[in-house]
Amino acid sequence: MATATAPGLFADLIGQAQAVELLMASLQQARVAPAYLLAGPHGVGRRLAALRFLEGVIAGPAGDAGIRRRLAAGNHPDLLWVEPTYQHQGRLVPASLAQAEGVNRRTPPQVRLEQIREVSRFLARRPVEAPGCLVVIEAAEAMAEAAANALLKTLEEPGDGVLLLICSAPEQLLPTIRSRCQSVRFGRLESAALEQVLARAGAEPSADPPELLELAAGSPGALLEHRQQWQQLPESLTAALQQLAAGRAALAASSPLELLTLASTIAAELEGEQQLWLLQWWQLLLWRHCGNQAILDRLNRLRSHLLAYVQPRLAWEVALLDLAQLALADSERSRAS
Repeated sequence: MATATAPGLFADLIGQAQAVELLMASLQQARVAPAYLLAGPHGVGRRLAALRFLEGVIAGPAGDAGIRRRLAAGNHPDLLWVEPTYQHQGRLVPASLAQAEGVNRRTPPQVRLEQIREVSRFLARRPVEAPGCLVVIEAAEAMAEAAANALLKTLEEPGDGVLLLICSAPEQLLPTIRSRCQSVRFGRLESAALEQVLARAGAEPSADPPELLELAAGSPGALLEHRQQWQQLPESLTAALQQLAAGRAALAASSPLELLTLASTIAAELEGEQQLWLLQWWQLLLWRHCGNQAILDRLNRLRSHLLAYVQPRLAWEVALLDLAQLALADSERSRAS
């Protein structure tokens, strides 16, 4: 499949010809809808498409370099960019700033009612430069129920503004929200397009473990995030988990002391978000080498426990001991048959 970029305004958006065609048609025909749903996997260009489209709304289909710089820097007076937040010390901290501010990121961030109320107030303002005020809600699937209901009311009376919802799981949005937005679909990139995006981003080639490429599933943004998570893990820890995932026999032969020590290391050295990523990676590795559904189900239960604020060390200890028992039982069934 060709990986050529789109011309003009969307020239740096790679591999999303269908989305570009729809957005550009809206601009060229001067028929911009009040709300758009940019739906597709994380890290495939939805954010870039939103920025370029808003540039076109303000400056026309030809675009404008000065407006582009201001939008990218987040300092355009007619743009409000909303992202999920964490509750931390009595205030809302955007997800992009959470690590720098030392926020506990064990539970996922949310788009909250207070933020949607701010969206409504912002859209009611008089714009400075654009035809109407512009709002982007990133990770719209992370809206709390009250926030979603409030957004629905805003969509019922959109005024002259333009609202873009960036969403990776549109099925999690209220059907009434989806019905009030023009849907723009974004797909995963094939390998050639993925490499082209990474090269443009200045990402150096890396000997990524195959699991990272599988987890990324055609998303350059996701691959870069998985790569960062992988590089932050202690090598001794990943080596121990890789050894346990070598097959049913390796997991079944693990001693309780070895597993308890491993659980202690994970809980002591990794933050909550890192533990959840590690679990995702190890789950894929175990499925490749063991192919046992009961083991995967037990890891899913561990994920639920970590998200529910069960004490991490205890959750890992019990899970690892259970996994060893499941692997042992599976090995014995295999020998008996």
